[in-house]
Formats: sequence, C-alpha cells, structure tokens
Amino acid sequence: MPKIIENRLIEEFKDRESFSREELFDFFRDFEPNLKEGTLGWRIYDLKNKNIIKSLRRGLYIISYKLKYKPVISAELLKLAKKIVERFEEVKYCIWETDWLNEFSQHQSSKRIILIEIEKEFVESVYYYLKDNFRYDLYLNPDEKAIDFYISESNYPVIIKKLITRSPIGKRTESKVRLSVPKLEKILVDLYSEEELFYFYRGSELTNIYENAINGYTINFTRLFSYAKRRGKEQDIKAFMMNNIGYLIKDIIDD
Repeated sequence: MPKIIENRLIEEFKDRESFSREELFDFFRDFEPNLKEGTLGWRIYDLKNKNIIKSLRRGLYIISYKLKYKPVISAELLKLAKKIVERFEEVKYCIWETDWLNEFSQHQSSKRIILIEIEKEFVESVYYYLKDNFRYDLYLNPDEKAIDFYISESNYPVIIKKLITRSPIGKRTESKVRLSVPKLEKILVDLYSEEELFYFYRGSELTNIYENAINGYTINFTRLFSYAKRRGKEQDIKAFMMNNIGYLIKDIIDD
C-alpha cells in the first residue's frame, strides 16, 4: 500500500473515536473504485500489521496512537517466573502483581499482591514447588476467609490459583526469562470479577482504573467481553462501564 494513502487514512480518521469496516471500504474506493471485499480484508490486515490501526471489536477500528501495554517486571516476579518455567516449561500460566495498577489508580495502594495462575492440574504442584524454594507468604486457591484473615494481613502475599481456559495472556522476555503475563483486558475483567480478592480496588477506584486504562492504551473490547463472558460477567461489566465511563465506550457497546 503506498505510503501516501496510509498518511491520508491517518489524517481522515485520526480524530475519530472509532470507524467502521464500511467506512474504510468507502475510503479505499476513492483510490481504487473496483476494490473488492476480499481485497479490503488484506488492506485491513496490512494496516493492523503495520500498527496503523487496531481493532476495538469486530468491524470497528481506531488509529493506533495509544501505546501497547507493557508494565514493569519486578525482580520478585522475574525470580518466580524463572522457577516456574524451569520446572513447568510446557504448562500454561500467567503471573502479575497489583503494583501494575498504580499507573491507573488515584490512590497508590500499599497492598502488593503477586498472582500466579496456572492450569488446574498443576496448581498444587506449583504451590509446593515454590514453597520449597522461596520464603514468600504463599496461598493456594484462597477462599474469602483466607483473604480476610491472612492475605489482608500479609505484606507481600503470593496467590496461586487456577488459570481460566482461554484467558487473554501474552509473552514477555526479560533478562532472558520468557514470562507469560496477562493482557490488560484480562486484568480489568479479573479486577471487577473478584471482589473479595481485590477489595481495595472497589467503588470510584475501580472506575478510575478502567477509565485511565482505556484512555491510555488500546483495548481490544472483543477480547475483553469474550473473557468476561467466560467469567459470567459480560453483562455486568458492560453495565458498569456504561454507567461510569459511558462517554468512552458509547460506540463500542451495543445496546
């Protein structure tokens, strides 16, 4: 695709909150009157591959001004991930910590939690393996009582629990360690869904996190709502977003 057309496309849509596949088709047909639907698919693929546009949901796009979410990996996270990879190399897992949320929250929480999610068949094995190798306060699938009586009092708890199938996770390489970390869409859904665990991110703070995350980074809403549906929270999260940050997502959530 000629660079001049790419630049024209950016100028055409850069101030728009979103634009549709049909609008892209009309744009390209000004330059290629005989453009076919199948060829449009390749044009869109090329634009996404060059990070010129991003998908918000099926058939809806935005110019890619926003940064890709890439939180800082702490030394503690790196050590734990390295151990997991050494012993459970082929097992699906993800690891993150609540310090990542300080970028989005109004108040900087003193509570710091590391979360490790792994395929359910390996949850106990990982728990005992890490317990033998580290002195962290480790908690296995904590229930509400454990959260209230133990985790809330721990300075730096590490929680190990089952990874929900088809969770949105990605790969990062830090200091030659290949980590699996949750995508921002997963973090947002989990924050809403697990009220007991993330009790310190309720009310207006949860709204702040959603608002700042959506303003700061490109969110794939198809991915977010698909995962929310797997957690049984799709309609709840849509209602929460419409009620609190509707101006940001009015063109994305269908009535």
